[in-house]
Amino acid sequence: MRVAVALYKLDSCAEYLSNQFGIHKSTVKKFVYLFCKGMVQSPIKQLIKVPNEEEALELARRFEAISRIPQIMGLIDGTHIPVLPPRDGYKDFVNRKGWPSYVLQGVADNKGCFWNISCKMPGSAHDATVLRQSELFQKAHLLPKGVKNIEGEEVRLLVVGDPAYPLLDWLIKGYTNSPNLTPEQESFNVYLSSLRVGVEMAFGKLKSRWRVLLKRSDFHFSFAPTMIATCCALHNFCEKQKDAISTNWLEEFSQSSEIFHQPIQPVNVSTSNSGINAREVLTKYLASQFPLRQGHLH
Repeated sequence: MRVAVALYKLDSCAEYLSNQFGIHKSTVKKFVYLFCKGMVQSPIKQLIKVPNEEEALELARRFEAISRIPQIMGLIDGTHIPVLPPRDGYKDFVNRKGWPSYVLQGVADNKGCFWNISCKMPGSAHDATVLRQSELFQKAHLLPKGVKNIEGEEVRLLVVGDPAYPLLDWLIKGYTNSPNLTPEQESFNVYLSSLRVGVEMAFGKLKSRWRVLLKRSDFHFSFAPTMIATCCALHNFCEKQKDAISTNWLEEFSQSSEIFHQPIQPVNVSTSNSGINAREVLTKYLASQFPLRQGHLH
């Protein structure tokens, strides 16, 4: 029964759960605490893990099949999760939209499962700051490289981010929007933008299925990262089991999004020479192999 209570709470964020199960509210919270802490101690390591070289190359094949862009092994983005902040340090949690949150950074595969997450930074942090403070960034040198020759240049496996992220040797993003972009650069942006939607859809499914993430729960702010990580692990499990998402859940997620608007992050202008080179190579490759595309950038 303990697991059932914990899952029901995470799934619904029901405030009167104690009445339904005939147990005290404090007992409900205890069950959730125990379940989530148990999840992050072991099972989460099997459900959320960085792909090895072989797995990363397979991800790249799948991403290329749907986007035509080679050497992509993941999609990175951030989303804000409402939290009940502490009195001391309240301002640190208030994001650009004026409500307190934690920033969840996630890297998703082509099927919408997360292979890396970080959820320890308060809402005032910029996505680039969240990235720098994450284990992903600090151990980026250990990421699979899977170098491939494209247009006479060696290109490693890459993670795709939006304009809020820096352009790194392992993290690629589109060109900054400008009237001076060439048709090839504009086309590259459109190809990349259509691919990035995947991680946003993953976040949408995560929050629709585990609706405790949709509003400020009554959990202590220090426990929130553990609870968020648990929901990400459960999301992966459900996706791999091909568990369907109710349209009612999606509607609830949509309504919540109108209350807790996601902050818009400023453009990050940081670049690296290797990142610039990889982007230029991929731009040239797409322009030479496929029709140039135009359209609204996502």
